[in-house]
Amino acid sequence: MNGKINKDKIETLYETKFLKCFDLQYAEGRHYFEASRRNSEDLVVRKNDTEVKEMLPDAVTIAVVLHLPGNETRLLMSYEYRYPVGQFLLSPVAGLLDPEDRESDNPLVNAAIREIKEEAGLDVKDGDSVRVMNPCAFSTPGMTDESNAFLCAEITLDDLSVLSHKGAVGTELFDGFELLDKERAKKIFDEGRDERGNFYSLATWMVLSIFLSL
Repeated sequence: MNGKINKDKIETLYETKFLKCFDLQYAEGRHYFEASRRNSEDLVVRKNDTEVKEMLPDAVTIAVVLHLPGNETRLLMSYEYRYPVGQFLLSPVAGLLDPEDRESDNPLVNAAIREIKEEAGLDVKDGDSVRVMNPCAFSTPGMTDESNAFLCAEITLDDLSVLSHKGAVGTELFDGFELLDKERAKKIFDEGRDERGNFYSLATWMVLSIFLSL
């Protein structure tokens, strides 16, 4: 048994606008179940090797680093309600790629700039920088083909009055910003819990890592 999926035997078990569930048959009578944001025809398992290597991720996650007056540098995070765990978790700026992002010259940076505006109210200006740290990483490949790109945005601000969650869309629900210096970020990174005592996502762990490496 080679364990490879028979691409002609992928069955859609459940389908909604945002999430689907598929039965992937990898041998006669043997099945593996997958959740995905993608339509059946766009599943990663259907792609050839070249297409997988060149694919765009589903989403972007951004380490937003603020350079403030007085030579202060802070990592911008939020407490966002994460429905599957029923808690407000310490979370980075993040979001799915829109069709307009995918059609742009630089899809990942375009999506990151848009998400920074929507979730934090910040405009990326001339002199600021947005760079890709990892173009595509699978979040939980034992269950889903969902993938994220990780970026770092360094933004200079004169003051914090422009910070706002008013551009949040859909099901997004926030409970305030957190501005972490290196000491607080290191404590959260080392303890594996946010300052409210909750565990956090791999995306948060990665963004903390990016900030601490600067």
